[in-house]
Amino acid sequence: MRSRLTSKGRALLLGKSEMTAPHAAPKPKAENLWLNLICNVALPTAILTWGSGARGLGPKWGLVAALAFPVGYGLHDFATRRRCNFVSVIGFASVLVSGGFGLLKLDGFWFAVKDATIPGLIGVAVLLSMRTKEPLVHEMLYNPQVIDVERVDAALAARGAQGDFDRLLRGASYLLTLSFLLSAVLNYFLARFLLRSPPGTEAFNAELAKMHLWSWPVIVLPSMVMMMYALWRLLSGLRRVTGMTLDEILKPPPEKKAAAAESLPPAGPDGGPVV
Repeated sequence: MRSRLTSKGRALLLGKSEMTAPHAAPKPKAENLWLNLICNVALPTAILTWGSGARGLGPKWGLVAALAFPVGYGLHDFATRRRCNFVSVIGFASVLVSGGFGLLKLDGFWFAVKDATIPGLIGVAVLLSMRTKEPLVHEMLYNPQVIDVERVDAALAARGAQGDFDRLLRGASYLLTLSFLLSAVLNYFLARFLLRSPPGTEAFNAELAKMHLWSWPVIVLPSMVMMMYALWRLLSGLRRVTGMTLDEILKPPPEKKAAAAESLPPAGPDGGPVV
């Protein structure tokens, strides 16, 4: 008899919660990292290296085909996830500018300028956004998909530590800016070192492919190390000013939430736990 009442009570409680709880906004799908690397790195590099020769597509159409994959991926990702951030827009614009420079047969110097300008602009934007309501450091580090922002904000309010938190975000913003400026310098010198052939030739496309490939170990990895250091500094500071553990600060995965919900004691007909 008790089990019937218990299940009925739990059903009633669930029904009430479904009626009163607001509909949660659907979460954007996680980005497919492998598809990202294939479309933005592997395929463009392969086409520029082996498909833009006289027996293939030729220098002009080889460049167009190579740029079509990152452009197509950017459009597909936006249509699938319905989410657009500042860095993605900058990257998409960079691909289009590279294609325009290649078709106009501009000298490699302008590719170097472009590759240095893009991360430089992002670094400046990170600094300028510190005075806005939505700093870019929120998108890059203090992200609700990674950090339990509501819980952290509640702990900050309870301790009156908003000033300490603002200083943490300011320090993280400076480190992010430094990482993008480092990327700008490395981009420029890598492009100047590799792009030596006349534009619009098969040799130039091969050098462009080599630059695209080498940008990951030479530029992306050092910048990612600096960004991870900025994230580590931010998380360490949050532990100090909130008194929370790292597990409490980070957002638990959905399966962990489901396991925690299943571990709760069964509810009785009055809504309380069954004794």
